[in-house]
Amino acid sequence: MSTDVVSLLRAALGDRVDTSPAALDEARSDKSGHAASAPPLAVVHAASVADVQAVMRIATRTATPVVTRGAGTGLAGGANAGGGEIALSVRGMNRILEVRADDLLAVVEPGIINAELNDALAAHGLWWAPDPASRAISTVGGNIATGAGGLLCAKYGVVRDAVLGVDLVLADGRLLSLGHRSVKGVTGLDLTSLVIGSKGILGVVVGATLKLRRVVPGEIVTIAATFPDVRAAATASAAVTASGVQPAIMELMDAACLAAVHALLDLETPAPGVAQLTIQTDGPAAAVEAATISEVLQAAGGTVRVAADAAEGEQLLAIRRAMHPAMETLGTCLIEDVSVPRSALPAMFDAIGRIERDYGIVIPTVAHAGDGNLHPNFVFDGATASGAAEVPEHIWEAADALFHAALDLGGTLTGEHGIGVLKRRWLADELGDDQWELQRQIARVFDPAGILNPGKVFAP
Repeated sequence: MSTDVVSLLRAALGDRVDTSPAALDEARSDKSGHAASAPPLAVVHAASVADVQAVMRIATRTATPVVTRGAGTGLAGGANAGGGEIALSVRGMNRILEVRADDLLAVVEPGIINAELNDALAAHGLWWAPDPASRAISTVGGNIATGAGGLLCAKYGVVRDAVLGVDLVLADGRLLSLGHRSVKGVTGLDLTSLVIGSKGILGVVVGATLKLRRVVPGEIVTIAATFPDVRAAATASAAVTASGVQPAIMELMDAACLAAVHALLDLETPAPGVAQLTIQTDGPAAAVEAATISEVLQAAGGTVRVAADAAEGEQLLAIRRAMHPAMETLGTCLIEDVSVPRSALPAMFDAIGRIERDYGIVIPTVAHAGDGNLHPNFVFDGATASGAAEVPEHIWEAADALFHAALDLGGTLTGEHGIGVLKRRWLADELGDDQWELQRQIARVFDPAGILNPGKVFAP
């Protein structure tokens, strides 16, 4: 049967069907450190909407599962393609189809890289606000599929706030155009918002109408403040939020994260226990806001450094952006993604400290402190010969304790990475059984046969 599927794909799509061992192996994994246990049947490199429709028609006819992939930079195993599945890559669909500066919108294909889009928009005096740490390597389609956030979202919103519409190919190959080009639009149910963050289980995003912003006038001021421990840094970040000043970026790195990044970048080793807040203000009032924030940080016990210029500011921010590469030097990571109310950040770091002591582990943690989104990293030696990571049971037990701590504080299991395969067993803990079942039924309306990204989000 698998041979028949590949033959049908080749007949329809020719050399865009790739069965080379290297391509199949790459499609098994993402940046989470986890991989499917077996390679997919084939990787299809779609070049057009028609290519995607052809793949989905063949998949429906043969009841073959399909996993849509972009750049493979996800952190939840959500785009890992396994045995008996087709890996449908839309990375090659990377054109900017339209830019309307007067309407502050752009129409793009899903495979365009986030940072490359903004490089092109800069010529028009525009930008697309979502700013994941992976912006230099992640695609807009992947940002939409995961409902990505990033460093700037506390001030400028997440992907959901920056998409007006999507073009979606359903499991049976039909093409839908969802959303609108106008600022307002409430006709019918908001299916665009439903698709954003749906992890490829409702359809294949083949185009997006994006809501743009004009480039922010004025300067950017960057602040780095160190604190004797992570709780003090978290308390300071909450004080900044309570002050009423809205920084564009406010990132917190605990001592383990900061030490790993300094080692990676060959910087001076921080003092034991020291945590760091990195903050940027922007716009015409950036200098005044930075001065106010500096006073708040100093009052909270921080040692404050204000960058002398934009170049030094980028050097300070580069320390934060190097977090994921630094974690990779420590071992295999279970990279988590809980969010809590911003005022609960100190309590959440207290909980992480308790879990570290209870389980005898270190959990390096970075947080988008401006919006309460934490990324605890459970580091372990879990690589196998097949490339699939085997998470030790005590790590899962520690993660379970962390997830429930976040929920108890009024938080959520995931702020931006998504459920994927890594957290599906906890989904009903947050949603409750009735909502879990309702969401599963909604997915079946879009994909009655269950061939789109099966086994992701909703546990079998």
